[in-house]
Amino acid sequence: MKTTLQTPALEWLTINTALVEKMLVGFIRDEVTKMGFSRVVLGLSGGVDSSLCALLAARALDPENVTALNMPYKLSAPESEEHAQKVVGLSGIDLLVIDITPMVDAYFDAFPDADNNRRGNKMARERMTILYDHSARLGALVLGTSNKSELLLGYGTLYGDMASALNPIGDLYKTQVWQLAEWMSVPAEVIGKAPSADLWVGQTDEGELGFGYRDVDQLLYYLVDKRHSPEECVEAGFPEPFVRRVMEMVQGSQFKRRPPVIAKVSDRTIEADFRYARDWGR
Repeated sequence: MKTTLQTPALEWLTINTALVEKMLVGFIRDEVTKMGFSRVVLGLSGGVDSSLCALLAARALDPENVTALNMPYKLSAPESEEHAQKVVGLSGIDLLVIDITPMVDAYFDAFPDADNNRRGNKMARERMTILYDHSARLGALVLGTSNKSELLLGYGTLYGDMASALNPIGDLYKTQVWQLAEWMSVPAEVIGKAPSADLWVGQTDEGELGFGYRDVDQLLYYLVDKRHSPEECVEAGFPEPFVRRVMEMVQGSQFKRRPPVIAKVSDRTIEADFRYARDWGR
């Protein structure tokens, strides 16, 4: 049964924070153990998403089994590392700071005309290659930090910040991440600052998207979770251009939310007919 559009979505987006914390801590512990690991590594940008994931992982696996990497570029905001250090102090996990400026600049010396989008994608993928190198070094799984809002909108870099072995917050909208972060005592300055991938000076998520997370989360909730049509959302008061733009972003980024499509030529094709390799025989 569909939720009535007369009910404010923010009311439905309110979560039981204690229960969700318990579920996500158990998810991390169970999934890491199931895959035969005991450690995780994650990128800790100093933002609310990665900070929340760091705290969840520390509670699930104990702090000594969690390693965070802060990977600034020369244009990154100075407070990003400061905020990451605060989360480390709060959680007790290990932190490595690795400057990605030399690697990124060495590449773009050959392509000086690259725009911010290309440079941002390169930074995200450079950070992920470093995370996976330390995954091999430590025998640790890479923990994802992308939330549901970002994943649905395609607001992330394929094989960059969207890459991971498991993601504890991928089913939480940004507004729900803020709720859980406050419950778990993420520093107030981390929760309160403008969301940003910190790719260039002044860059913010909401500035790039052209709308706020609180607004788009309500619309996404009705469109995705409650299966209302775009027409119903417009009739309920959402501006038609806003609904159309969000629908185009969700539809246009579907390729980012699924594994590479494999041409089917056999009886059992990975991800089409054979989907349980990880649990097979365990």
